[in-house]
Amino acid sequence: MPDPLSTLKAALSTESAASSDFDLNPDVVLPKGRKLRPAGVLMPIEISNGTPHVILTKRASHLKHHPGQIAFPGGKQDENDADVVAAALREAREEIGLPPEIVEVLGTLPTHETVTSFSMTPVLGLVKDAFDVIPEPGEVEEVFRVPLAHVTTSARFSVQSRRWQGQRRHYFTVPFGPYYIWGATARILRGLAERMERV
Repeated sequence: MPDPLSTLKAALSTESAASSDFDLNPDVVLPKGRKLRPAGVLMPIEISNGTPHVILTKRASHLKHHPGQIAFPGGKQDENDADVVAAALREAREEIGLPPEIVEVLGTLPTHETVTSFSMTPVLGLVKDAFDVIPEPGEVEEVFRVPLAHVTTSARFSVQSRRWQGQRRHYFTVPFGPYYIWGATARILRGLAERMERV
């Protein structure tokens, strides 16, 4: 049988530039010498009935940063993490109960700079076995799955905008049912979509 992830794996071997929350806002002037903290997010991919799905989270609405937003499980790299890949796997275990030992790391995407001063590395991982989803109390409101094809088809993305800190900011969106996927998560997925459509 054909590998349902063959296009994804081929896309990971192609080159593309780093991205940021400011890609669609060329008027933003970023300070020189700014300090970015390393972080890792996991894009967990499950195969269900031969179809790849991405596991995403909805952040709790009371959080200080990005409340209620759709996100990959992940967070900043701690001192005890060997690298950003280890950070992504650790955070996925803490946030959704995903055991690191059942994740096959497929590769990483270029870093993404966030408005909260993180240099975020997306880590793609194949979830090889079933697991019990356990949302982290107080941080993760919901865990859901979306077909990989939905979020890696560039035609499904649109650019929208809103006012933020007194300025008009533009960003990518790729809605799925009741879930409004936008911001850094959508930008990373858009970059992956562009790669997959080139192979």
